[in-house]
Amino acid sequence: MTPSGSPVVPVAMMLLLLWGAPWTHGRRSDVRIITDENWKELLQGEWMIEFYAPWCPACQNLQPEWENFAEWGEDLEVNVAKVDVTEQPGLSGRFIITALPTIYHCKDGEFRRYQGPRTKKDFINFISEKEWKSIEPVSSWFGPGSVLMSSMSALFQLSMWIRTCHNYFIEDLGLPVWGSYAVFALATLLSGLLLGLCMIFVADCLFPSKRRRPQPYPSKKLLPESQPLQKVEEEQEDDEDDVSEEEAGSKEGTNKDFAQNAIRQRSLGPSLATDKS
Repeated sequence: MTPSGSPVVPVAMMLLLLWGAPWTHGRRSDVRIITDENWKELLQGEWMIEFYAPWCPACQNLQPEWENFAEWGEDLEVNVAKVDVTEQPGLSGRFIITALPTIYHCKDGEFRRYQGPRTKKDFINFISEKEWKSIEPVSSWFGPGSVLMSSMSALFQLSMWIRTCHNYFIEDLGLPVWGSYAVFALATLLSGLLLGLCMIFVADCLFPSKRRRPQPYPSKKLLPESQPLQKVEEEQEDDEDDVSEEEAGSKEGTNKDFAQNAIRQRSLGPSLATDKS
């Protein structure tokens, strides 16, 4: 027999608790974790997705209801999932999360934002009675799979990476705040120059410029060839002189004719007067 003060019973109870802990944890694993790597699984089937942050008090209050709702997921044929926006900034930008917690319903790639009460019963009624049909789905332009939202996801990831680098410079390397800003300014300048050079190279490859060959300077060998041009110019000048002389001669002829006519009229004037008398 073992004495009453033997530690065998407490040890056995601890082993039972540790052995049963994975089972209790397994019950809560009905909520699936969505990341940037597996988010495309949302495009198939029916889903309810919660976007949350660990530091958010409203998200913490919602967790028990969300876990209880996930237990009904198999019966309702709906997948219940959640996204930690602090760990997945790309999904936060892809879905444009501006408030926490945010809940989305997805049915075969169509996303709708849930804005009803946040209790297990309301979630169950939303799926079982198909209340989601009364909500207009998100436009394809703003869908998580569109080009626009993909670019937003990349920007959110870039901003998170910049913040991580900034904290690394300040906390780990011990740089001042202005030193971290100077590093980012220099990196932005260099990246801009590199991007500009790449764009110029691509533009030159796609639309090459027509290069004109430089014209050679006239040499002495070209002088004989230029003589006919000089002769043509001299002939043109001579023709112009001849035309001017002809015009002058015609003008003089007209002046002489006019003077002769005037003299004739004067000579005829007295004879006409005697005839009349």
